[in-house]
Amino acid sequence: MPERASVEALAGQQVYSPLTLRLYDLWVLGISNHWLWRCPTADLRALYDRNVGARHIDIGVGTGYFLKHAAWPVEQPKITLLDLNTSSLDAASRRIADFHPRTIQANALAPLPEIGTFDSAGLCYLLHCLPGRITDKAVVFDHLKPLLAQGARVFGATILPVAADGIAPRAAAQKLMALYNAKGVFSNTEDRLEDLQSALTSRFDDVKIEMKGNVALFEARAGGTAGSTGSW
Repeated sequence: MPERASVEALAGQQVYSPLTLRLYDLWVLGISNHWLWRCPTADLRALYDRNVGARHIDIGVGTGYFLKHAAWPVEQPKITLLDLNTSSLDAASRRIADFHPRTIQANALAPLPEIGTFDSAGLCYLLHCLPGRITDKAVVFDHLKPLLAQGARVFGATILPVAADGIAPRAAAQKLMALYNAKGVFSNTEDRLEDLQSALTSRFDDVKIEMKGNVALFEARAGGTAGSTGSW
């Protein structure tokens, strides 16, 4: 297990066992997104299509669904999967085996190893699983920045407890979110859109955030030049 993996960080990823991952696409992508969080999975697929690059890192990989279906700009993208959970890494790597992905078990809340330079980075449904406020979780962007090529696309989505219009989730969604927070699967009771906006604009350029129901879809561009991390 990677060092500095806090108890809270572990709780947010331990739910993803081989069994729950087999149900993930149906429950999360098929039911929860549309009926509870009010963000159709098609919008998340479009987010990937707009932003993935030839050298891509995915942090918090789920089942690899979005990587499998993304409109890649090259025939054989170089994909790195990074997650604390080995079951998620195994499931995602099997799903996109044709791309021969590299898998790395690591805690995004800790400094990342020098694993290359990337043209795009996806963080889909990661932040709401990390402990603390957005201001604390934003350290993942600091750890990611040295790995990004100039102009690299940074994108993702996170579930917020209150939508931009101030509307709370539907009753069923509120109950599920409360349950997830109680069990440590989610840690987003104090996550706010303005904190996400601030975290991104202070680190990246061309920041765009769009709310779909209770999901914030974000896109940004890395400025400057990536650190000396080699290539892959």
